[in-house]
Amino acid sequence: QVQLVESGGGLVQPGGSLRLSCVASRRILDIYSMGWYRQAAGKQRELVAYMRSGGSTNYTDSVKGRFTISRDSAKNTLYLQMNSLKPEDTAVYYCNVKAARLNPWGVSESDYWGQGTQVAVSS
Repeated sequence: QVQLVESGGGLVQPGGSLRLSCVASRRILDIYSMGWYRQAAGKQRELVAYMRSGGSTNYTDSVKGRFTISRDSAKNTLYLQMNSLKPEDTAVYYCNVKAARLNPWGVSESDYWGQGTQVAVSS
């Protein structure tokens, strides 16, 4: 089974920057999308940013202009560059990959998740 390992979280002051990394244990074939989710205390998990297999990207409104999602296919790695961090960005951030799965009855979707990395923005 594929494992996703995240790193790069930590404690930063408002206005600071962090780069999160997500490394897959092996190459994942037939990817639909790759993305980053976050979950703050007392709130539901939300989609922050995602990238389609072809390279197009999408961001939730609250992070547009501040966060950038990117990938390095040769290293099986997904990144999230976070700039101008705000206290409301404080959350556990999760890496996610959606890919096709072949079954005897047809094609379905597989979800792969990282363990999460804590980001805390505080003075």
